[in-house]
Amino acid sequence: MILASITIRVLGILQWLIIIRALCSWFPQVQQSAVGEFLYTVTEPMLAPCRNLLSRFQVGRGMMLDFSPLIVFLLLEFARRIVYALL
Repeated sequence: MILASITIRVLGILQWLIIIRALCSWFPQVQQSAVGEFLYTVTEPMLAPCRNLLSRFQVGRGMMLDFSPLIVFLLLEFARRIVYALL
């Protein structure tokens, strides 16, 4: 019970970090700050595999927008709902 609630909170925090990183991508000065480096360090291990997977498809190669944060956000939400249902 406690482990499930901690997992739900951690997944929620990761979702917020992805949102903040996506918003910070519009501001280059934030990306080069300590906050930007922290966000990159925490979220890149989740985003890189998704980005690599998207680049394998023809549609994903020439996109100007990076949809990997959205996909990872949705996967985290799906995981949160599964853990919540197990409670």
